Amino acid sequence: MRDTAKVVMMALLMASVSLAGCFGEESTEEVEIPVVEEVFGAYSVVAPIDTGINVYHDRFRLNETYPDWLLEGLGVTMSCNLTQNGTWQERYEADRETCWDVITSTDIVYFPGTRIIGTTPDDGTDIPILDDPADGHGTAVTGAVLDANPNAVIFFVEGFSDAAVLAAANQPLVDIITTSFGPIGSIPVPGIEDATKVAVVDYKKIHTGASDNTPSPAVQDSTAGPPWSIGVSGYAEEGDDQKETMSGSYPDMAADWTQVLPNHDDTTGYHETSGTSFATPRTAGILSLIITMLRNDTGDMLSGASEEYGRNGLLVNSSELPITNADIRYALNQSAWYPTFTTWDPTSGTTPVSPLAPCTQLGWGVVNMSNVMPMYNHLSGTEEIPGRPADVVACMNANQDIREAYWT
Repeated sequence: MRDTAKVVMMALLMASVSLAGCFGEESTEEVEIPVVEEVFGAYSVVAPIDTGINVYHDRFRLNETYPDWLLEGLGVTMSCNLTQNGTWQERYEADRETCWDVITSTDIVYFPGTRIIGTTPDDGTDIPILDDPADGHGTAVTGAVLDANPNAVIFFVEGFSDAAVLAAANQPLVDIITTSFGPIGSIPVPGIEDATKVAVVDYKKIHTGASDNTPSPAVQDSTAGPPWSIGVSGYAEEGDDQKETMSGSYPDMAADWTQVLPNHDDTTGYHETSGTSFATPRTAGILSLIITMLRNDTGDMLSGASEEYGRNGLLVNSSELPITNADIRYALNQSAWYPTFTTWDPTSGTTPVSPLAPCTQLGWGVVNMSNVMPMYNHLSGTEEIPGRPADVVACMNANQDIREAYWT
């Protein structure tokens, strides 16, 4: 994971993977569009791909159940009704026979009373889907998504492989895939780039990928570097607003580096943690929120951009307001901004944002909840976002050109 403790940055190795946040022919078949219950309303589906998720934590509770058409659309094969009393360990033990011991790699599991649908396509995990005591990263990652969009539907995939990414890519109703793992130091080695390309280029989803928890350039990073991905670095949102020194350089964006997120081994606790692993899903949550707002405006009550449901690459499927991945990415780039270096605290451990070529540090700039309304207003046609300065545009066009040349 790409994650860093408050004072000490820790790198975790897992099959050469660093966890970043803890530190053909056209079909002529008829399209069958599900009947949507209006009472459910507009929504968005985010797919974190990570170590697992603590489905017992109160942060993921939902006082309603998802409608059958949504569960069917996400390919749910079984439901686990979770024990609601006792410690985390007591609840886990109570549910082993009916849930955890019977889940297979082909199952997609819904947990009624939560926001979570989960799957583990890779064999070999100790406990499918659940963030077992040796993990913890994925629970925090998912918490970061929901802190930005509390109403997001979570399609959680446990794993770090192409198969894990494709498990989300192949879901027609998934809008955004977020990954917070990759090669330590952003060394130029193959990773999940082939799978994320399928998700974005073929299936028109959005992918947010964490840059490394080092100052290494993100361009060659297999998670954050491909031009179809939105590479995310970190800045000190709750601190001096400067670039976090131990986060990737020349990304697309920088987002909140240090957050208070749910624990993986109890039912109510939280902890403070840092890293690009959490800045990245926060960005995914922000984009998910904006998509939901636009769908609500246009009466678009489905999700994804799949041709399977007649959406034809549109994340907002409306004749009056058709919006694609590219439209959202453009609005994101235009809404970003650079903090002034005058707020830099020399004792903070951050790097001051340079007034000269800040794009090499923060990409297009910072994204946080203040970007939501400018992006929404622009995409809804209410108000144009002012253009970025020519030097920023030139710098980031060069960034994209380098990535295109490197990855294609």
